[in-house]
Amino acid sequence: MWSSRKSVIVMLSIYWCLFCSVNTQAALDFGYPLCSGENIYTPGSTFEANLKNLLTILSSNASKNHGFFNSSVGRGFPDEAYGVFLCRGDVTSQACQACVSEATKEIITQCPKEKAAVIWYDDCMVRYAGRSFLNINNQTLGFYYTNPSSVIEGTGFKQALDSSFSDLISQASNVTDENKHAIKGFATQIVNYTRALTLYELVQCTPDLSGNDCGRCLREATRYLPKCCDHKQGGRVLLYSCNIRYEVYPFFGILDKAPSPSPAPSPSSIRKHKGKEHLSQKVFILVALLCVFLMLCGGSYFLHAWKRATRKKQVSSENSDKDIVNSFNMENDISTVESLRLDLSTVNEATNNFSIHNKIGEGGFGEVYKGILANGREIAVKRLSKSSNQGAEEFKNEVVLVAKLQHRNLVRLLRYCFEGEEKILIYEYIPNKSLDYILFDPEKQVQLDWTRRHNIIGGIAKGMLYLHEESRIRIIHRDLKPSNILLDANMNAKVSDFGMSRIFGVDQNHGKTSRIVGTYGYMSPEYAMHGDYSVRSDVFSFGVLVLEIISGKRNSSFYQSNHAGDLLCYAWRLWKDGTPLELVDPVLLYSYARNEVIRCIYIALLCVQEDVDSRPSMDSVVLMLNSNSVTIIMPQQPPFFQHSRSTSVMKDQLKSDDSKKYTTSWSVDDESITGIYPR
Repeated sequence: MWSSRKSVIVMLSIYWCLFCSVNTQAALDFGYPLCSGENIYTPGSTFEANLKNLLTILSSNASKNHGFFNSSVGRGFPDEAYGVFLCRGDVTSQACQACVSEATKEIITQCPKEKAAVIWYDDCMVRYAGRSFLNINNQTLGFYYTNPSSVIEGTGFKQALDSSFSDLISQASNVTDENKHAIKGFATQIVNYTRALTLYELVQCTPDLSGNDCGRCLREATRYLPKCCDHKQGGRVLLYSCNIRYEVYPFFGILDKAPSPSPAPSPSSIRKHKGKEHLSQKVFILVALLCVFLMLCGGSYFLHAWKRATRKKQVSSENSDKDIVNSFNMENDISTVESLRLDLSTVNEATNNFSIHNKIGEGGFGEVYKGILANGREIAVKRLSKSSNQGAEEFKNEVVLVAKLQHRNLVRLLRYCFEGEEKILIYEYIPNKSLDYILFDPEKQVQLDWTRRHNIIGGIAKGMLYLHEESRIRIIHRDLKPSNILLDANMNAKVSDFGMSRIFGVDQNHGKTSRIVGTYGYMSPEYAMHGDYSVRSDVFSFGVLVLEIISGKRNSSFYQSNHAGDLLCYAWRLWKDGTPLELVDPVLLYSYARNEVIRCIYIALLCVQEDVDSRPSMDSVVLMLNSNSVTIIMPQQPPFFQHSRSTSVMKDQLKSDDSKKYTTSWSVDDESITGIYPR
């Protein structure tokens, strides 16, 4: 009985989401940024100051300029910054404001130091450059993507789509006295393709274009439809000066203006908007009834769920974890993940059929290739091995996780492909590969001076803090190691590889599993031995990673060396003996900030303590990394692993009076900082 009611609620929720998306302010979708990759400005330059001022001006004008606004800050090349925003013609001023506000923040994060960039959202577009681009018909392709589902009644579909878009383009590019209330360069229509299939279509140009230029831009956009969206149930093409989109569900709103006259029915069965008031009243009544019904059903559902929860005294953490993942998937699969899907043929074309010459790496789950999309964008293609342990569940987990995560220190997922046995993830291309590729190479490691290493440590910490505390959900990475840290062109760290991550609820702090995944040497003892994991498990891995960055040596290399134990124990012994700087990579040749190195070693030793509760949170780690004065709690001796060929065994922690905790003041002065060393 309840299962049936639950199914009804789920179905009604889907319809409610579709209808409530009409003329309402929905949550922002992902931004799709396109950085110039050519002109770079200097940090602290006049252009940077002007750009930040420009983006503030754009954001502050988003709710009062009818969806389009342009401005410039500065005087003359190379300091002047030009920018515009364009909101979709049917969104409210509030939705426009929210979208532009988000876009102006995200564009400078995704395209740091770029003198020209553009970012698209569902509701808006923001673009800036070092030169004026107003009244210029720029038909450069930004992105195109498609609904992966195909149209069943495919006969004549392409012709009907071409015909309907042709009519729509004429409408958008011809604002006359008869339709002077229409928004310049914007038009929508509804097409009855068959009795069972209705298409919703939208086109839009930037209003600075003339009618002729708008028509030319939109016709150029339609030329990409056969390539991206042939016989698909939806598609979108984004050019710099215009965009087009069609779907099999309503995605645009009812415009607050007089509708265009409906022409006589054509062979392609085009049904234009017939009377704003009549349609809006029907939608309003339907939405209102659905919302009331869903509120009643939702209240009943949550009451029932609460009663069931109170009857359960013990719930498996692993099952709880899966429930959270499934809940997250339901929320985002349709609107987010599916929109990122890419055809295998496109991936094959981008990688030259996975040519060995395009191979740039190999991870735990498969090989990584460099690719180039049709629009010239470089990508990293992670092709999961068919024999790998990552099945469909882990693959879907990584797609859902990474698609929702946006932070400058996390790798950005662009697309994915799931066809037949092929499971492929498509990321932004990171030119300097992974941290281990440079850090542990005797010839390449000289590229990592102390400033860069310290910046990498800070970047990893910020990325992990975002995962643990600042994202919408709490995420445990479970496999933090150098090969999963990518370095961009400026050697900034980006955490990657979320195939083994786990999602926690807001109030959940601990999980348990019988399936241990990850890499020995980076696993916390409680996870390696008992399957217990938490945010502090990631903190332990971070501590090992920091010691490797400082020393330039792999943790595993100590097992075959003359050093007793591992890198953790070696670092602890040096700390205890008052000689922590002996841990520093000789390549650095004393060209490092002594206090920063000591502070990082201290933080790392705090992170690798055996006692879970004694390890700091990533919030505390970031604070300590950026503070010149912190309260010192002496770290305890790290756990000692005795490695065999097949497993790792925890030995009893050695007891020592030297592990006693005490506090003091940490000064940046070289003379007083030595007082924190245990003796």
